[in-house]
Amino acid sequence: MDADRENPPLAVIATGTGRYGDPWHPFDETSAALASILEADGWQVAAVADPDIALAELQGVDLLVVNAGDPSRNVPEGLAPVPAATIEAASAGLTEALQRGIGVLATHTSVSSLRDYPAWSEVIGGSWEPGVSWHPPIAHSVVRVVDTDHPITADAHDFTLHDEMYSGLVLTSPVDVLLEHSLDGVAHPLVWTKENPTRAAVSALGHDAGAYESPELRTLIARAARWAARREL
Repeated sequence: MDADRENPPLAVIATGTGRYGDPWHPFDETSAALASILEADGWQVAAVADPDIALAELQGVDLLVVNAGDPSRNVPEGLAPVPAATIEAASAGLTEALQRGIGVLATHTSVSSLRDYPAWSEVIGGSWEPGVSWHPPIAHSVVRVVDTDHPITADAHDFTLHDEMYSGLVLTSPVDVLLEHSLDGVAHPLVWTKENPTRAAVSALGHDAGAYESPELRTLIARAARWAARREL
């Protein structure tokens, strides 16, 4: 812990703006909330407003946090196409970072984001699929802990959260589901991890800044970040 204080690990938050923004999610507010959680846990945090640029600049970064929307939806009128060179640089940057084992934390809409980069969906192991995935109205819902053996959720308990409960997310490869919620007797994964070899922690929670006022969610995010970046828990 002393070494962390002297040389704090670096987290980059790729925030939804431009083609990664939408009118339903306050990405500036949720990225600020995520930054406050990480900074309180000893991270140096940099927020980058353009995810394509963020992916190209991951040298020396210990943790990539993606808090961005679906670039295929709600593209602002008049927004210029992203140059091919930008996509190529971002793809190369992400690939290099994953190969060296950067930690990954994917939050909420990030399960539908970065669609130009196949490595993203592969590393997080699941996605929002149009026509399959959905969510009920935002409400107070019970979040169930289903794996108390994992380091992230050790000693954790079920809790209630006012948030948008993603449902019908499609898991595309073997993952460890840590938290879920239930609707009409059907369980839906909300938080999971994947390790092969990069560690990725995925939290479908966090629609707005109010959700991150939950002490349980704040603890979950802090522990997920530490686990993903292989910091001591």
